[in-house]
Amino acid sequence: MGSAELVAAVRRGDVDAVRELLDGGQDPNARDPADGVPLLCVAVAAYDEPVAEELIRAGTDPLRSPGGAPGGDPGLPGGDSALTRAVDGGCSWMATRLLPELVRLDADARADLLARARYWAEADLETELRRRTGAAGPVERGTVRVDSWSSRYERHSLGGQTVWDGHPGVLTVLEERFRIRTPFDELLARALTRPDRDHGVWSDSVVLLAGRLDEETWGAAQALSAHPDRLHRLFAADVLRCLVIGFGGMFSRPGSVVHKLAPEVFLPWALEEPDPEVLALVLSGLSEEGDSDGNGEIIEPVGLSCAGHPDPRVRLEVPDTLRPETAGTRVPREKLDVLYALAGDPDPRVRERAAHWLAHCPAEAPGVTDVLAGLLDDELRDTRVHAAYGLAQRDDPRCVAAERALRPLDVDGGPDDGLVRAMWRYEERHPAVSEPRFSERRVSEPRFSERRVSEPAVSEPRFSEPRFSEPE
Repeated sequence: MGSAELVAAVRRGDVDAVRELLDGGQDPNARDPADGVPLLCVAVAAYDEPVAEELIRAGTDPLRSPGGAPGGDPGLPGGDSALTRAVDGGCSWMATRLLPELVRLDADARADLLARARYWAEADLETELRRRTGAAGPVERGTVRVDSWSSRYERHSLGGQTVWDGHPGVLTVLEERFRIRTPFDELLARALTRPDRDHGVWSDSVVLLAGRLDEETWGAAQALSAHPDRLHRLFAADVLRCLVIGFGGMFSRPGSVVHKLAPEVFLPWALEEPDPEVLALVLSGLSEEGDSDGNGEIIEPVGLSCAGHPDPRVRLEVPDTLRPETAGTRVPREKLDVLYALAGDPDPRVRERAAHWLAHCPAEAPGVTDVLAGLLDDELRDTRVHAAYGLAQRDDPRCVAAERALRPLDVDGGPDDGLVRAMWRYEERHPAVSEPRFSERRVSEPRFSERRVSEPAVSEPRFSEPRFSEPE
């Protein structure tokens, strides 16, 4: 059995303590004295990927049999091990993290893992839990959000055992690891069993296809753009967008790069797409790729035409379709009016995106400082950071109180980093307001293992960061 300290650290998911104890010589193959379950299986049952990784790093074997410890199902293909329990658990990233080097898995072992994943993908989870536990009563259900992977799953619990509903995705990533090319239509069918872009199964199919980077995948996705079912079009837009931005799969291999001009697909699609969720993805694909000539003249009118769309998901994409104006120029009035309207949008995410564009625009923009100042009390912290940054860049003294209200700041990245640097430059120009540097002002971010729900992520600044001047 394991030391009380290591067992307790694994149970509570304290990855730092687990790492320290293992580095100090604790046995990674230790078991929980309560039931004899190996600590790796404890981490797997808790879906605690960071702790599982530390145990594997220290030498525990995910293929080792738990020796009859409760929680497994040796009757299914592959027998009972931490790895097969991860497959049973229905979370693709946990299963793949426990996969050893392929040289350790012979053909029979791979076939068993695929058969096991396929069994679960086709099973009714409630029926399977009742078979495994023998328990009666209702199955407890809930939604699990994993921010570190930007995905969610549905959790099913009964009789002390829990599974997530990601088994089709587990099958998908196992096939990819085993160099099996699953047909496009099969991956589409699996995604449609969980018709939600945030669901892990949908994401697993999209990410795998985006990692192929070949003409066959592009053509299959493009063929769905006119499909009568919105979910088929949504899947197509998701795959094409990821192909455009070069978002490859977790296990993607080098291949032929797709050389396509996204506007040839997305532009006519954007003009006709009736579904707001699909349209938002199409606009996102357009803004990621840009025009073939790179100046945005084709895409920008499409974005401007969507500024008054009733769905906030569409309005959210509008600022990124608007090309950046350069220093020494003046933002056209039509564009500025749209951005100011979006900065006052009822949806906080739309306001944040508009604030980012305005704050990082070096061109003349009459009235922009007042618009940014009006966002200093916004409910989203990132919006407030963008607003303070934009004021500092334009030498507006309201940035001083705004920056102080946002403390502590994270000097290591994200939008805070840009604000810190902008304030340094502002204080160099205005020594009277300077204060001690920001080394002690650090936002403590949640650890990876906490997997918390957070405000929408904000992309890094897209433009250069000169000091701006407000026109008279």
